[in-house]
Amino acid sequence: MALDVYKLGFVGAGNMAESIARGVVKSGLLSPTSIRTYHSRPNRQADFLSFGVEILESSGQVVADSDIVILSVKPQVAKKVLLELKPLFTDDKLLVSIAAGIKIKDLQEWSGHGRIIRVMPNTPSAVGEAASVMCMADMATKKDEERVASLFKAVGKVWTVDEKYFDAVTGLSGPAYVYIAIEALADGGVAAGLPRDLALALASQTVFGASAMVNNTGKHPAQLKDAVTSPAGTTIAGIYELEKAGFRSALMSAVIAATNRCRELS
Repeated sequence: MALDVYKLGFVGAGNMAESIARGVVKSGLLSPTSIRTYHSRPNRQADFLSFGVEILESSGQVVADSDIVILSVKPQVAKKVLLELKPLFTDDKLLVSIAAGIKIKDLQEWSGHGRIIRVMPNTPSAVGEAASVMCMADMATKKDEERVASLFKAVGKVWTVDEKYFDAVTGLSGPAYVYIAIEALADGGVAAGLPRDLALALASQTVFGASAMVNNTGKHPAQLKDAVTSPAGTTIAGIYELEKAGFRSALMSAVIAATNRCRELS
């Protein structure tokens, strides 16, 4: 099967863009010479040049020289950037936005362009474990969907959803909740007498392993929890304390609060 060859450009050369570009190159989906971006700071240029990405002289050149353009700027500057680049979005180009909270209708208005796919990745893309969702404008083609799905599969897993779910996706898929849980588990280990480095390593690996069990077995988390919860055992003693402290409801409330905030910002 022939390799699907096209030019990929990033307007915005931040950490997320770098993670995606690195993942795409590492996967072999595209060669680094097929990827281009622009940044005014030499240190950011050097980061992309280190794995072969081409640095152009302006964002306008990036758009003009790309088949797929990923808008990876901060949301607050997305409108300004798209209005400036508007004349360059010809019909043969696909615009992909990873700018959080910016809806497709706004992207279309600001860019004057119809072929758009909106994607919401998260920061574990840096280690190839992102959870990304995508939705398509009406003018985006099946080929567009396949290409963009392949790009983001290079840095994790991808789901296609209706745009109406994007705020809730943002509220749920923030890894910060899990970072706090790992930190708290490690602190508990230290309080119980473990050395700090061992406690943190055990906590992070336990969370990683539990996630893999859910993903790989297809079993409901409640089934997996019940399987390791013996009568009058250590695990149920710990779970009882979590229930008393409102652990589940706190996580649910966090997702709902983050979703509502995302709706406000949108």
